[in-house]
Amino acid sequence: MTISIITATWNSASTVRDTFDSVLRQSYQDYEYIVVDGGSTDGTVDIIREYEPLFGGRMHWRSEPDEGIYDAMNKGIARATGDVVGILNSDDFFTSFNVLNTIANRFDKYPDIDAVYGDIHYVQRDDITRMVRYYSGRNFRRWWMRMGFMPAHPSFYCRKAVYEKFRLDVRNIDGSKGDTEHAYFNTTYRIAADFECLLRMIFVGRIRIHYIWMDFVTMRYGGASSSGVVSHKQINRDHLRAFRENGVYSNYMLISLRYCYKLVELALGRIRR
Repeated sequence: MTISIITATWNSASTVRDTFDSVLRQSYQDYEYIVVDGGSTDGTVDIIREYEPLFGGRMHWRSEPDEGIYDAMNKGIARATGDVVGILNSDDFFTSFNVLNTIANRFDKYPDIDAVYGDIHYVQRDDITRMVRYYSGRNFRRWWMRMGFMPAHPSFYCRKAVYEKFRLDVRNIDGSKGDTEHAYFNTTYRIAADFECLLRMIFVGRIRIHYIWMDFVTMRYGGASSSGVVSHKQINRDHLRAFRENGVYSNYMLISLRYCYKLVELALGRIRR
């Protein structure tokens, strides 16, 4: 089983070495690594060129202007040739050396599943040894998506065929640019296109998902989805729009409930430090 790992980069020179090193450390070797750079100007492309030969032909990359991270992810999934696809952000890294091996073994053990997911944890940007929050998918249930919950997207590994089955027609997305075949994420969402995509596949499409009790990815705190009150207001607007466009009932009160859960996670994160 070939796993396609996709990393979108843009001016990521300060963090992307950790990302690349964590992929190189994986014990599972049947993977392809697709790096989609948005035209970085800070030395990121030089780092990509430096690392390319270390992957022994498994890294494929391109640098060109794009319409943002979801456009880059669309390009990466479109180019993926693996059986299973996962996203590893350019300021994140695999928590351990056997993440891909565990994922591949689980797909082999349960051939009928469409996707697997696990846990992630957030660390301080300036001190990756200090955990801020542990995000576990252990208790996730499909109906929780009405409250805005979803499996942690960096831990979500899905069959390429499922992405193809549920892809969007960009002619139905106002303001979208790009190839009709490549719209897996709706690029008109500012922050929560990943939620809309998983809502479309997991809740509406009822794909078969399987939880793995494992910490997949270490994430630096302070990305687009974790950078303060303004970003969370936009996330809520995106969530309500996703429900509306996919015919799923929810409301602001329901999606506000997940913040109580997040407070518990933050408190547990402080205990674990």
